[in-house]
Amino acid sequence: MSKTNAFKVAGLLLVLGGAVYLALRQRQPRPLTIGDSAPHFTVPAFPSGSLDLSKYRRQVVVLNFWATWCPPCVEETPSLEKFAERVQSQGVVVVGVSVDEDRKALQEFIGKYGITYAMGLDPDRALAARFGTFKFPETYILDRHGRVAEKLVGAVSWDDPRIQSFVQELARGSGR
Repeated sequence: MSKTNAFKVAGLLLVLGGAVYLALRQRQPRPLTIGDSAPHFTVPAFPSGSLDLSKYRRQVVVLNFWATWCPPCVEETPSLEKFAERVQSQGVVVVGVSVDEDRKALQEFIGKYGITYAMGLDPDRALAARFGTFKFPETYILDRHGRVAEKLVGAVSWDDPRIQSFVQELARGSGR
């Protein structure tokens, strides 16, 4: 085989190899948007056990990704806790998913702010990535069928009547 043909074959193999790599590589999922079904997940729970999304089937779920080191998360926490207490009797459950790596800091934070809602752990941010979350806090409001009804990026005042009304409508089944 001549050098020219060898270069052609090598080039062709390189192009084919690149095409195969691009076709087979794992693609990042796109961020969830309104109307998408939330992916099923089970993560470690804090302080122990596991937190499984399917446990909340047929309930409205307010799923909040957050961290203790995030100032907007800290700002949002008191109103989210009050909201969780207020809506639990209406078929609405608040679930926090902490991306903290420091369990001691998380334990101190939960104690300081009196958080009573379920808390999952996602220190490697694998679950956050599945949802397309990279900025904290980020909250997904899931309807009774597990579909994203709303996505809120950044700190939210959970005392806002518009949010309360929206979640209550979902809980009654008259929402989206």
